[in-house]
Amino acid sequence: MLGVDNTFAAIGGFFSKMAVVTFGGAYAVLAYMAQQAVETYGWLRPGEMLDGLGMAETTPGPLIMVVQFVGFLAAYRHPGMLPPMLAGTLGGLLATWCTFVPCFLWIGLGAPFIERLRDNKALTGALAGITAAVVGVILNLAIWFALHTWFRDTVPLRGYGVGFDMPVLTSLSPWALALSVAALVAILRFKAGTMQTLAACSAAGIVLYLAGFVAP
Repeated sequence: MLGVDNTFAAIGGFFSKMAVVTFGGAYAVLAYMAQQAVETYGWLRPGEMLDGLGMAETTPGPLIMVVQFVGFLAAYRHPGMLPPMLAGTLGGLLATWCTFVPCFLWIGLGAPFIERLRDNKALTGALAGITAAVVGVILNLAIWFALHTWFRDTVPLRGYGVGFDMPVLTSLSPWALALSVAALVAILRFKAGTMQTLAACSAAGIVLYLAGFVAP
């Protein structure tokens, strides 16, 4: 009814498609969502996507709830005839609705057949292959977020069916890189908990910002 160029139509279409075709949990979905929201639709900038992920990681609830943040910003910046805050609120609710409704539909439709499907060797083999591919998708997410965390500027390179963001080496943030290394050492070497590591890195980031070592 609103037309394909309307922001709400774009939010509904994009998040519905994402919910239906993605597989492997939030970390697999977010790689696709982040790149589409930033590069294709231009709803928000890479740094804002990182902010949304950080808030989703440090608040109760599933990580995939970052879709509400993306939907809010998309509608807030393209409100049409509505007040921006109202448009943003509706955009966030729409993104959440379109993300979760297909999940419940699949569960409701497929639950009676789950035990029977486990004995289907062809389907089990296909799911095993998809699960292996999800590992690569999650790696893609890790690389995308790492690049935009460590480097303030990137240059998109496209050609021959391949596309990636080339970091501008002079825009490297040594403090962001140092915090990433410290977090890896804490988790892998000293077996620190995820929440303790997140809290420590957040506190360090606040201190560095207040001290003037990092820009907002």
